[in-house]
Amino acid sequence: MKDYRSVADAVAAEIGAGRLKAGERLPTQREFARQYGIANSTATRVYQELARRGLTEGHVGRGTSGTAAPPAPALSEPAGSRVDLELNYPVVPEQAELLAAGLGGLLRPERLEPVLRPVGAAGTPAARAAAADLLARGGWRPDPARVLFAGSGRQAISAVVAALTRPGARLGVEELTYPVLKAIATRLGVTLVPLAMDGAGLIPEAVEEAHRAGPLHAVYVQPVLHNPLSLTMPAERLDRLADVLLTCGIHAIEDAVWAFLRDDLPPLASRVPERTVLVDSLSKRLAPGLSLGFAVVPAAVSGGVAAALRSGGWAPMGFPLEAMAQWQAVGAVETLVRAKQRQAVERQEIAERHLGDFVTRSAPGSYYRWWELPRPWRADTFVAAAARHGIAVTPAAAFAVGRHRGPHAIRLGLASPSAETLSRALATLADLARSAPEDLAQD
Repeated sequence: MKDYRSVADAVAAEIGAGRLKAGERLPTQREFARQYGIANSTATRVYQELARRGLTEGHVGRGTSGTAAPPAPALSEPAGSRVDLELNYPVVPEQAELLAAGLGGLLRPERLEPVLRPVGAAGTPAARAAAADLLARGGWRPDPARVLFAGSGRQAISAVVAALTRPGARLGVEELTYPVLKAIATRLGVTLVPLAMDGAGLIPEAVEEAHRAGPLHAVYVQPVLHNPLSLTMPAERLDRLADVLLTCGIHAIEDAVWAFLRDDLPPLASRVPERTVLVDSLSKRLAPGLSLGFAVVPAAVSGGVAAALRSGGWAPMGFPLEAMAQWQAVGAVETLVRAKQRQAVERQEIAERHLGDFVTRSAPGSYYRWWELPRPWRADTFVAAAARHGIAVTPAAAFAVGRHRGPHAIRLGLASPSAETLSRALATLADLARSAPEDLAQD
């Protein structure tokens, strides 16, 4: 059995003799292992040792190559250049110009001073009307009187959960759900009850069954472009869920943060407005740094949600409300939404080119891709291996509720990197998935 150091010495000699030149690409670790008659795990150690000595450097999507000058050792991109496929913030080229132009006269001192103050959760009549227009989709437009505001979408969810439940309460959720909701529930002392799903999303009968087993105080659901599966519930399924909510007498918290990508579809709130609190946010539509949350709240629970927003310190400042109203009025929101809808389709086409041979799940207009990893890969092992290549991905366990650990799958967020960086990263991940996991290889 060859020691990895002796193999590294042999490669170093090739570099020193000039037979391996700077910039020349080394074979993949799997090919290298076959060439030298060693295990894949030993090949990995060789490449790590070469990088430690400053003799090679790694490039996402392009493998490892020799270098004449000793660089900072790296088999993957340095941390400052990490490719982030965890966070998912869509950005389009025209974004900054449109938003700057849309602010118009708001930046004049006499206009700016009054809006640099906190406002109540109800905002202003103008802001509520603008928000109702912004949230309208599929022929539905919320009553502006039912709109409340929060500092962010996460704060809106927190306030609604706090208003509809209490410590020890049971909150029904899809068996794979938004990870932030899990943290919110823990902080509020709420028990999450996983509800079964199928290819059409949440199964309404699962809500009934869970409610019979122990009353549910509310149900959190993502009917359009579910995170992480990108599922969208068909109209018949939403109608059935609305009936269940009415029969059981429970409220739904409808997370519509990604629904702007499918704005032809009316929400669950249009079917059962008296039993649905719709939550949404501004940042995904416009830009990551523009934080504003919305809650469309039935009259019966409006006071409780407003009180939770006040007590949590989650009421918004005046500036984002005024800016949102101006961007909506001049058409900037509509323009950016259409651009991001097109971009999501383009990103999925990139993902399909690289991952088409694998078992993945998504939708043409989604910014997510759910990847069921090929055997013998496990999610945790693949996440660690991807990280060594400078790529951050999210394991299924982050979304799983209760004892359900989820399949050996990962979620890819396609929005944040440039198209070129995304393509290189997905090519690297595809190559990685075709190789054997290091921890399963034997020396």
